[in-house]
Amino acid sequence: MKNILEIQNLSIAFAEGSPVVQNLNLTLEAGKTLAIVGESGSGKSVSSLAVMGLLPKSAKITADKLLFEDKDLATLGEEDYRKLRGKAMAMIFQEPMTSLNPAMKCGKQVAEVLILHDKLSPEAAKKVTLNWFERVKLPDPESVFNKYPHQLSGGQRQRVMIAMAMCTKPKLLIADEPTTALDVTVQKNILQLLRDLQQEMGMAMLFITHDLGVVKEIADDVLVLYRGQVKEFGSVQDIISNPQADYTKGLLACRPPLDAKPRRLKTVEDFLAPPPLAPPQPPPKGRECATQAPALEGLGRPLLSISNLHKFFSQPAKGLFKKAEQIEVLKGISLDVYKGESLGLVGESGCGKSTLGRNIIRLLTPEEGEIIYKGKDITHLKGADLRVLRKEIQFIFQDPFSSLNPKQRIGDAIVEPMTVHNLHGSASARKQKAVELLEKVGLTAEQYNRYPHEFSGGQRQRIGIARALAVEPEIIICDESVSALDVSVQAQVLNLLNDLKDDFGLTYLFISHDLSVVKYFSDRVAVMNKGEIVELNTSEEIYKNPQDDYTKSLLAAIPGIS
Repeated sequence: MKNILEIQNLSIAFAEGSPVVQNLNLTLEAGKTLAIVGESGSGKSVSSLAVMGLLPKSAKITADKLLFEDKDLATLGEEDYRKLRGKAMAMIFQEPMTSLNPAMKCGKQVAEVLILHDKLSPEAAKKVTLNWFERVKLPDPESVFNKYPHQLSGGQRQRVMIAMAMCTKPKLLIADEPTTALDVTVQKNILQLLRDLQQEMGMAMLFITHDLGVVKEIADDVLVLYRGQVKEFGSVQDIISNPQADYTKGLLACRPPLDAKPRRLKTVEDFLAPPPLAPPQPPPKGRECATQAPALEGLGRPLLSISNLHKFFSQPAKGLFKKAEQIEVLKGISLDVYKGESLGLVGESGCGKSTLGRNIIRLLTPEEGEIIYKGKDITHLKGADLRVLRKEIQFIFQDPFSSLNPKQRIGDAIVEPMTVHNLHGSASARKQKAVELLEKVGLTAEQYNRYPHEFSGGQRQRIGIARALAVEPEIIICDESVSALDVSVQAQVLNLLNDLKDDFGLTYLFISHDLSVVKYFSDRVAVMNKGEIVELNTSEEIYKNPQDDYTKSLLAAIPGIS
């Protein structure tokens, strides 16, 4: 097979800093998939951006070879690169919200690529775009075509990005964490779609991920990167069944197991750290090894009770004289949450999980039903009463970067809610509390005055957790709060959330599309489908003995490395 991409001794550095990629070598043939695996900061995305010619001019790039179809990429000017990008080589970016134009409708953004590269008319481009929206399993493609990115869920935005990258049938596709934001069933469909297109077009694919379960589903070979250096390279089967590097072993061990519920998840550091000098200490109290969820009998009245909740969203009118259509997103949801439990809420993108969380915290107001918290109806709270509620119930958002003010120091972001709710008496006491919270979530006092862009994704998520803890809440709603994190950082955050639950007596509503994470973290699991709860049981029973066909389909779609 013809080589599509050849890289020899690629090194990348920024300003006067140390190289972020050192002596990277790889060859990618047509029709083959090479997965690059590693944690955030390992150099995966930077290497792909170098291939796409998207690194800033300040980046220092050196390579003995950097060839695409025998073209020397190092010698291409911007105009030549522009002809390649989006046509012969395409990239699916990790964060669809920041890589889609917020001021342009989604369909027009995809059609624009077809008009520019394939010289299609606007009408023909729209037809092709709608076809691709169907292929990537977007619901109601015509409606999505006329929506702006903020009107779609995270998983739906990612599917728009995949359609945009694939519509010109490129020879090289660079997929940077393309399924991280997708639920397991859509992820399975997208991986199958990518495989089918690869066979159809003989396309080469560079697949960047941190999830070795996904790697087994898609890749032929695996290259493991750690801090810019190659730690291991080989076939998928060899790497997964017989890893040689300690770092690879750590990545494989980080994902929550489906057949057990350990006290703590392992992290990469557990495999890289030197042997302990002192005898190992017993695991911390709080999380039992038993796989049975705590019995709910005798717990009395629920801490939070949701009854017959309905929520509608307006769709834009499809004609000048037509009325806006009302879409029912929540269809009579009823759910109880008990003090001290972790209740998982799982379902596909767009099923209403985040909408339910936003109704609970009253970022949205339901049309029907009631929400009872500590025996009080909070469904229509306003003003000062609503501010008191938001002290009691906090929200950790899916994207930690967009939920932090980029112009505000992270210490001030943690202090601000304490000030709003008049906690801890004085400014100095609040600052001291903020420092304590930073240290509690694994950061340091020295980082108090830094800005969000100076932190990794996992660190920003920890800042979001510290900010939520600042007002001493009873309930924390975690909305896909670990879905975009590396498996090792995800394990660290899940361990942290469990520790905080023990330390502060917290109750969690844990929203996720990742069933393996939900099963590990939750005592009970509620499964949502199209705005309704179709199954509710202990996490063990949901996994071992699912009753609803939809739950069974979710479980069947979980990628595995066994």
